Formats: sequence, structure tokens, C-alpha cells
Amino acid sequence: MRDVTAERSEPAPPTRAAASRWIFRPRPEPHAASRLFCFPYAGGAAAVYRAWAPALAPEAEIASLQLPGRGASFRDPAIRDPRVLVSAATDAVEGLDDKPFAFFGHSMGALVAFEVTRELRRRGRRLPELLIVSGHQAPQVPDTEPPLGHLPDREFIEEIQARYEGIPPEVLAEPELLEILLPALRADVAVLESHVYVDEAPLACPIVGLAGEHDRRPREEYEAWRAQTSGGFDLHFFRGGHFFIDIERESVWAVIRESLRGIGRG
Repeated sequence: MRDVTAERSEPAPPTRAAASRWIFRPRPEPHAASRLFCFPYAGGAAAVYRAWAPALAPEAEIASLQLPGRGASFRDPAIRDPRVLVSAATDAVEGLDDKPFAFFGHSMGALVAFEVTRELRRRGRRLPELLIVSGHQAPQVPDTEPPLGHLPDREFIEEIQARYEGIPPEVLAEPELLEILLPALRADVAVLESHVYVDEAPLACPIVGLAGEHDRRPREEYEAWRAQTSGGFDLHFFRGGHFFIDIERESVWAVIRESLRGIGRG
């Protein structure tokens, strides 16, 4: 398998028109009261939220972000700089703010959703009415895990599996599929490892936290999200580890449906 640790080139920031292609709506719901923007986890594509569309319809329309370097945007260079990624993702969201909306992000997606919310606030734009953060410690909590982005491919994959069990067995079994996945996954890890938290005022929107009972992080690191909002905070735990959103999907959807209740209805 080709080692991609040396692939460090950073693409130019996407134009606003290019960023608009990042939004994937698997099931458009023009009459939905609200829209839920879904931010993928590291290595994930927009399609990971395809099944969420019928589960949350017709109350909310799913608009998942298709980051470059995967899925339909496979040929676009993946982004390694968190500032570039947040800016482009904010551009994409700005183009689809015609109705009340909320953000959901799992793992890396939670951190990106949080920073996009703060960037919208800096720009004076419409803000999400709710931020749902899943499987990620509060951004002000230092990451005590040793970095892994520098590791050669084999060690990198082993460490990703040990921490998150994030690569499906069918992909692990196929070297060609792994080679396709690795550049985007490495870029996302670079985003996480180079992100620098900057203290700002708490968000006005409520935050709902989701976490796995057997994930690697202690409860207080999820509870620390409370400091990031003046609008109220709830925390829910689910059976499973880091990817509890897959094994407890119905329970996760139930919490999201309840959390979204009332958004867009005055």
C-alpha cells in the first residue's frame, strides 16, 4: 500500500461557488419547518447521513456537508487547514439559510460545527437555533491523546482502529479501498491536530451533547460543553463506544427529533 504521510500540499481556499457544492440534500423537504446541517466525522462523506433524511422527515430537512476528497468530491484535494475548512464550510451554510436551522456534528464534525457557528456570528449572519455535538470533548478541553498524523500508514490505521474503531472491516480488508480513504482521513486528522481553540463569548443557542458510554473520554470532558453556551445544555449517553450513532441510531434520532421540536415554529 502506498504510504501517504508525505502528502502535505494544501489546496487553495475554495471559492464561494465551489463551497456551495458541499451541501448534499438526500431528500429535499421544501415544506419542512427547519433544516439540520450534518457535519461528518473524520474520513466520513456526506452519504453517512443519507438514512437520517427519512428518519427526521418531514419535520426537518437533512443537509449534510460533502467535504472535498471523498464521496462525490473525491477528486477535489482534501483540506488540512482548520481555518480554510471552517471558512469554506461557513460559505456553504450561508447559501442555504432561508429557514431556521440547527447543526449536528459527530467527532471531528462536532468541532467543525462549533467553529462554523462562531464564524457565522463573526460575520453577523443567521445562526443555528441549536447545536448538537456528538462524540467529541468540549473544544476548550486539551486533547491528551498523542498525535498520530505523522505515523506511517500501517501504524496510523492501527491507532485509528484502537482509538475509534472508525474504519469498516470491509474497507480494512481491501488495500485499494484503504488507499482511497487514507488521504481524506489523514487530512481530517491534520485538521484536528492543528486546531487551536480561541476563547470567545458563549454561544446564545442551546447545545445538546451526545456521547457513548464506553468511549475513551471521561464524562467531565463532555460536560465541559456547558461552558460554551448561555442558552442551556443537555447531555445524553448511549450504549456503545465512539460510533454509538450507528449501533444506537434509533435512540439517537429520537433525541434529535425531541431536541428539534419547536424550531421554525415561532
